[in-house]
Amino acid sequence: MDTLDLVLRGALIGVGGSALMDVWGWVARRAFRVKGLDYALLGRWIGHLPRGRFSHASIASATPVTGERALGWVGHYSIGVAFAFLLLLVHGRQWTDTPTLWPALLVGWVTVLAPWLILQPGMGAGIAASRTPRPGAARLRNVASHTAYGLGLYASAVALASL
Repeated sequence: MDTLDLVLRGALIGVGGSALMDVWGWVARRAFRVKGLDYALLGRWIGHLPRGRFSHASIASATPVTGERALGWVGHYSIGVAFAFLLLLVHGRQWTDTPTLWPALLVGWVTVLAPWLILQPGMGAGIAASRTPRPGAARLRNVASHTAYGLGLYASAVALASL
């Protein structure tokens, strides 16, 4: 497997993981009336980063950024791909040929630290959603979403390995 093949596999695995996370979010909104992250707000947060603004009292009250919804979706999938490369870096090329569930799930669970320690504090929600009305519920939603991401990494790798 050459480098280009590995990069392509990593990107496809990351997109697959992010896509399953989005499918889970859609199901959770429809079936359980769970509110998920509005990717426009993620885009707004990302859009303020080049301006030197890393944290906000409330991202919803921050000045809107042109194209923030698209920026949020691109950011979401780019982050998902980056974390997939972390999985490949830790578990090696052979994992793409014979993927196993636990490494993918572990990466999914470890990646929940990104919203808890970076995104949520930066958006004004506090560490691990501590400033939200129901922090425990928010944390449970985060773990569920990142579990779906890990399952998506695994399912995507299995699909690619079977080609």
